[in-house]
Amino acid sequence: MMHTIAIAEDEPDLRAALAEYLEDKGYRVIGAGDAAGFRTLFEAEPVALAVLDIQMPGEDGLSLARWIRARSGAGIIFATAADQPVDRIIGLELGADDYVTKPYELREMLARVRSVLRRVGAAAPAIATAAPVEAPRPASLTLGPLVLDAERRQLRRADGSLVDLTGGEFDLLLVLAQRPGRILGRDLLSQLLGGGAEGRGIDIRITRIRRKLADAGVDGAVETVRGAGYRFRGDDR
Repeated sequence: MMHTIAIAEDEPDLRAALAEYLEDKGYRVIGAGDAAGFRTLFEAEPVALAVLDIQMPGEDGLSLARWIRARSGAGIIFATAADQPVDRIIGLELGADDYVTKPYELREMLARVRSVLRRVGAAAPAIATAAPVEAPRPASLTLGPLVLDAERRQLRRADGSLVDLTGGEFDLLLVLAQRPGRILGRDLLSQLLGGGAEGRGIDIRITRIRRKLADAGVDGAVETVRGAGYRFRGDDR
């Protein structure tokens, strides 16, 4: 099956070069220089993957990603300037599958395209009417006998007493618990935490969180996925 890739990129030379390169590799490519043109192309046929320039004039790539996520399971790769960490974090929250920093090598983009297509199933997704993938985050979550209160930044037992979490531990647990069943790698966790911890620092926090949850009667909630990261198991444990 020939998969369709849609490109939103306001630099015509880059858009043309990427389209030609991906077409040579066996993909069908459609592209536009702005969000309005992209929407028209995207709605005309099933698209397997979208490559979005974040910093387009007018409506940017982040807004376009929200629009895609409200109607399609297509993969999303953002092209972003190296000095835009806030955009990167927001994009991850919107459900981006990958990032590439501009200027990029065409071979690097091809590798990321192939990787994302494998992860999303490489099938052209049908247009859907479902709610966006990233739903609003709940203010509180129930973890067995515990309540994780995002507004008060507390983890409470049924009797109202608090589980003693540091600020960093609370933030990490909240990020995981708000995304049950989703595997989050260390790099992604670091981005979602605003860079407050990375690598070994995240591993140490996970160990402490598990111990404190177990002491409070919740065991096995945070699962290690070997070679990939961590997953909050939610109600399926």
